[in-house]
Amino acid sequence: MPRMDASAPQIAADLERRILDAIRRGASMEDIADIKESDVATPDAAIQSLKDGNARFFSGQATRPEMSANERRAQIMGQTPYAAILACSDSRVPVELVFDQGLGQLFVVRVAGNVVGEAGLGTLEYAIRHLDVHLVVVMGHEACGAVAAALLPEERVAEEPHHLQNLIRRIQPSLQAMPAIRDKKARMREAVLNNVRYQVSLLRDEPVIREAEATGQIRVIGAYYEIGSGAVDFLVDEDDLRP
Repeated sequence: MPRMDASAPQIAADLERRILDAIRRGASMEDIADIKESDVATPDAAIQSLKDGNARFFSGQATRPEMSANERRAQIMGQTPYAAILACSDSRVPVELVFDQGLGQLFVVRVAGNVVGEAGLGTLEYAIRHLDVHLVVVMGHEACGAVAAALLPEERVAEEPHHLQNLIRRIQPSLQAMPAIRDKKARMREAVLNNVRYQVSLLRDEPVIREAEATGQIRVIGAYYEIGSGAVDFLVDEDDLRP
C-alpha cells in the first residue's frame, strides 16, 4: 500500500503564507505566480506525489486541495503542472480527485480507452516542451467500456459509427496476444493493462517523448485505477511496462 503523506495540509498552508508575505511586500502577479511548491521537481518525486494523493483518496483522507483567492489569481499568469496524465473519458475516473490534486498540478488529456492519437500527442508534447512536466502517465481503469468493445467480434465493431470504430481499432492491437482467461473480471483487467502497456509503447516511440525520457526530464509510466476500491496500481518498472 502507498505510504500516507501527512504533510499535504502543511505544504498548502506554507504556500499560502509565502503568497501573503509576497503580497505584503508589494510583489507583482508575475512574482506571485513564481512561488511554487518545491517538493515535486523530479520524475520520482512526481510518482511519489501521485501515490501519496491516491493513498489519501482511497483511504477516505483526501484533502481536496483548494486554493485561496490569492492563489487562484496567481494562476492567471501561467500553469506549472508536474505531471501529464493520459486517461479515459469515463465519468467514474475523475483524475484530479483520484490523485487528490488541486488546480494547476496535473495536465490531463482524456479520451475513451486512453488511446494515443494526433491531438493527444500534440497536447502531451506541449506539456513536455512548454510546461516542463516531469512525468507522463497512461492510466486505464476497471470496467473500461472502450476496451470491452475492442474485445468484441469484428462484425459487432463494424456496427458502430465510423469514428468510434477507428477509436476501438486503436486498442485492438494490444489484445491480439491475450491469454485465455476464464474469469471475466480477470480477463478484463488483463485487457486494460495490455492496452495501457501498448499505449505507453506508442508514446515512447515518439521523438519528443523519447528524447525527454532519455535525458531524464520525464518518465513515462502506466497506471490502473480500480473503481471499486479507489486504488491505483502503478506500472513503473520496465518488466511491468513491457507489452
